[in-house]
Amino acid sequence: MTISYNATSEEEVDAVMHEAERLGATVVKPAQKVFWGGYSGYFKDLDGYVFEVAYNPFWKIDNEGNLIM
Repeated sequence: MTISYNATSEEEVDAVMHEAERLGATVVKPAQKVFWGGYSGYFKDLDGYVFEVAYNPFWKIDNEGNLIM
């Protein structure tokens, strides 16, 4: 199981991944396009927890970061 940060663009995914790495996280899987049409990567924090940073172009996210269903 991973916790996922849902970004609003591929550029945001890259920015979050770079910031996590700058702060000491280890990139487990660099961000890249995925088979279903999105873009995601994974990092492990200093406590060993794995996080996904993902952009799903088929989801809409409002200005407060909420997923619009």
